[in-house]
Amino acid sequence: MENVKVALWGFGAMGSGIAKVLLRKKGVDIVGVCDIHPARAGRSIYELLEIDRGSRDDVLVNPKIEEVVHDGNCDICVIATDSFTRKAFSKIKFVVEQNVNVVSTAEEMSFPMAQEPELSAEMDKLAKEHGVSILGTGINPGLMMDLLAICLSGCMTDVEKVTCRRVNSLSPFGPAVMEEQGVGLSVNDFNTGVENGTLAGHVGFAESVGMIARALGWKIDKFEQQMSAIVTSVDRKSPYGYAKAGDVAGVNMTGQGYVDGEVKIDMVHPQQIEPEMEGTHTGDYIVLEGSPEVNMSVRPEVDGGIGTIAMVVNMIPHVINARPGLKTMLDLPVPHAIMGDFRDYIEK
Repeated sequence: MENVKVALWGFGAMGSGIAKVLLRKKGVDIVGVCDIHPARAGRSIYELLEIDRGSRDDVLVNPKIEEVVHDGNCDICVIATDSFTRKAFSKIKFVVEQNVNVVSTAEEMSFPMAQEPELSAEMDKLAKEHGVSILGTGINPGLMMDLLAICLSGCMTDVEKVTCRRVNSLSPFGPAVMEEQGVGLSVNDFNTGVENGTLAGHVGFAESVGMIARALGWKIDKFEQQMSAIVTSVDRKSPYGYAKAGDVAGVNMTGQGYVDGEVKIDMVHPQQIEPEMEGTHTGDYIVLEGSPEVNMSVRPEVDGGIGTIAMVVNMIPHVINARPGLKTMLDLPVPHAIMGDFRDYIEK
């Protein structure tokens, strides 16, 4: 069997990180990379990653996606560019129309039917017409504040309430995330961005709430979310972000899913660059109230950058194997690390 052929669309922090991991795996080849950034276009991915190419064919970053993905030339394309379904849709549509499967890192794509039911239906129809599958995944949404809680509920006979709390560092993430979170803004500019809707904060609460509700059989009658600035008292610098003392280092996000007028799903998610500089310790926490009660804590947090990269890489065979259509993590096998040959996980 030939190696699994993977194309990458986007070669920033996430895309290049995914490439590094794929190059260490057996039975998988990167056959093309698309990125429009002038510092990357036209250069070898091995040069950019500072990795020895060895006997592998060289792969040059190409700014033209039509030259990278076309006519089913690869098994799957990882799209590591956007956060929102509406922005990701045209890219997903193009790849699907080339008869190629898709994994997207866009947070809203983890459960796009929560906010974009019409686009979700269109993507599902397109994927089925072209015999391919589409999945959005990552560490959050995709695992820590939704799928993991869902899996833990499997040992319960009754669930009364789900609370997910993730205290995490934004430091591994790229410029797009820094902008979405308002890292480096003054408090006044942050508050203005919240008021006029230009700041996204954490993207994915609606999707996580929707995924949990779908799994448990709850009907959400109201969803709310709030965001407030985390102001630093010291200068903080990460690879892609900077906040001077008195400015915004991150966002405290909270969200609630109501069932019959009662909060049944509670989300708490403070995230910032370099949290340890002011004594904040990261961690992931899930509390499931019911019978029996389940409590889970992971400290420190599961690294958001590596975690998202791993989720994307480890789901590749499952997406290739899936029946055609738009999928969520509820539809596919439980994610797990792949330490063997990728070809062994592909259904013949």
